[in-house]
Amino acid sequence: MPKLLSLVICMALLTWLVVLGASLIRARAWTPKGLMLAFGNRDNLPPATPLAGRAGRAAANTFENLVFFAVLALAAQAAGATNERVLLGAQVFLWARVVYLPVYFAGIPFLRTGVWAVSVVGMAMMVLGMGMA
Repeated sequence: MPKLLSLVICMALLTWLVVLGASLIRARAWTPKGLMLAFGNRDNLPPATPLAGRAGRAAANTFENLVFFAVLALAAQAAGATNERVLLGAQVFLWARVVYLPVYFAGIPFLRTGVWAVSVVGMAMMVLGMGMA
């Protein structure tokens, strides 16, 4: 499998894990009552704790950024523009997202924004590598 597409798969798996984790944190699935909630329709979720709120927002942000990243990566792959700059940008994006998640879960506001900005730089590198800017 081409390296760029492997990075898309890695990002999709990371996104799935974050969405799953946020759901389990919100339901408090480590408790018997929470586990029953997690297996059910989640009609009666308890109020979100600060951690559950951050986890949910991090999951939503990760999903949103997956869409942009996947479009760029798939367009680059389809156009045959998988040069070193595109690949490096994709790697910067993915690793920044890996760092972003625990920083967001921990609630570190300015660092969170800085790490997010690094992921955006990674996507910009991808665009520049495709010769689109």
